[in-house]
Amino acid sequence: MRRARGLLCAVTVSMIALGPWPARGAGQAADAALVKKARAIHDKVIALDTHVDIDLNDFTAERNYTQRLDIQVDLPKMTEGGLDAIFMVVYVGQPSLQTTPDAFEPAGYDRAYKSAVAKFEAIHRLTEKIAPDRIQLALTADDVRRINASGSKVALIGVENAYPIGTDISRVKEFHDRGARYMSLAHNGHSQLSDSNTGEADGWKWNGLSPLGKQVIAELNRVGIMIDVSHPSKASMMQAIELSRAPIIASHSSARALCNHSRNLDDEQLLALKKNGGVAQAVAFANYVKTPDTPERAAALTALRKEFGLPANTPLGGRGRGGRAGRGGGRGAAQGALAQLGEERRAQLDKRVEEVNVKFPPLPRATVKDFVDHIDYIVKKIGIDHVGISSDFDGGGGIDGWDNASETFNVTLELVRRGYTEEEIGKIWSGNLLRVMEQVAKIAGQSAKAAGR
Repeated sequence: MRRARGLLCAVTVSMIALGPWPARGAGQAADAALVKKARAIHDKVIALDTHVDIDLNDFTAERNYTQRLDIQVDLPKMTEGGLDAIFMVVYVGQPSLQTTPDAFEPAGYDRAYKSAVAKFEAIHRLTEKIAPDRIQLALTADDVRRINASGSKVALIGVENAYPIGTDISRVKEFHDRGARYMSLAHNGHSQLSDSNTGEADGWKWNGLSPLGKQVIAELNRVGIMIDVSHPSKASMMQAIELSRAPIIASHSSARALCNHSRNLDDEQLLALKKNGGVAQAVAFANYVKTPDTPERAAALTALRKEFGLPANTPLGGRGRGGRAGRGGGRGAAQGALAQLGEERRAQLDKRVEEVNVKFPPLPRATVKDFVDHIDYIVKKIGIDHVGISSDFDGGGGIDGWDNASETFNVTLELVRRGYTEEEIGKIWSGNLLRVMEQVAKIAGQSAKAAGR
């Protein structure tokens, strides 16, 4: 059972989700009954978010997740919102060759590897030294259930971008031993292993997976790490499905039919995921939930990116958590390009972005209702057993109504409002993902047994 939550928090979150109470008693009673039903379901299911970014500065004795921090996820917010489990993400961006010529040479890989290890160690430090009585590391699906039942929060580890393994496949096993339970082969920008979704704008390098990437797919199956296809290209995903002996996941991607972004999954990808037995973890990232710009605004921002020499995926302003250039999830090559501008040039860019904001205002930000539209769509397209939930908090994610962990209940409330049952909500929040996690581990165990290990 979870620890009880305060009545004041429950009322506050419910008011946020519902808006002003109806003037008439019957309507108010109906809303109160809906909130009560949703609260009972939310308290029973394991609410698991498969993508939360981390900053090493939040894992020190002086500043850490036990405190209420100026970030979207910390332990107080998780408790308030009933968010039980999170995949903390080991993310290392790959610099562009223009700024870092040795990015894909041993020295570049070594820097990335050390950065990844530092994040692994930070997560272990939190769960083993800083707050072991409040959050524990899970390595299996059963661990998630056991830790949640004890009243503790659950941490898991995902690797976003396998760039830090370099060309040393043995690091896949090392990362598994350090706790990684999913891994994507690329982020924004092509890696040594796979094309990225950004190739739709920038062109392709491998036309899918590289020869080394295909070997890494087999190694991920062998050691028991879920294959994550959220950032790699469509061709990479389809090839991964062909090669993988286990179900795969998209750790943070929504439905492209509802928001035409290369980070989302189109119908062909969704159907392939269903056939594979995998799960699409719909993501509450405003710009992936709802098209952010009018054609005029999009054209103006594209012109700015070209003028300032920025990659096509560089976020500029918009409906995210900040209007300055580069806020709202720009990482990797985009982040490096922004850093290379220098203070004066960056200030000029920010001024120009504000001018665009005035002339072509951003469209209204995506809401919880818009987000659940994606869940609805995926359920109707491929079934209730193949959809989950992610936020991309502290990496650009957030929507109106679920902009930090304290508002997590609002997602369950909207699901209940739309008629989803407790069993279905349990599958969406964690059951489907844990099922894939178990299947991946089982297949790895069969491989080990066949090899006589």
